[in-house]
Amino acid sequence: MTNPLPTPEVARKALRAVKDPELGLNIIDIGLIYDVTITDDGVAHVKMTLTSPGCPAGAEITGDVKQTLMDLEGITDVDLEIVWEPYWTPDKMDPRVRAFLGH
Repeated sequence: MTNPLPTPEVARKALRAVKDPELGLNIIDIGLIYDVTITDDGVAHVKMTLTSPGCPAGAEITGDVKQTLMDLEGITDVDLEIVWEPYWTPDKMDPRVRAFLGH
């Protein structure tokens, strides 16, 4: 019997552990994760963006996303898609985080 797959909500919760090193905040609260789905065979599909196309922490963040999801029981692979539409702006942040940062 196989273990049940994590839900997209469980995956999102796990991704709260991934921080943007420049902002020191998790990538869920700052709005970098647009979509998470998990296929029946355990592949996590993540649609995300970065704060800018030249984000110096991009490789670190995407590596952390993949590792965090691969650590979840039942995940067999991570398909990470970086998208620039819609373009990230501070408006995508959780309102509490935006207020904390003074936006």
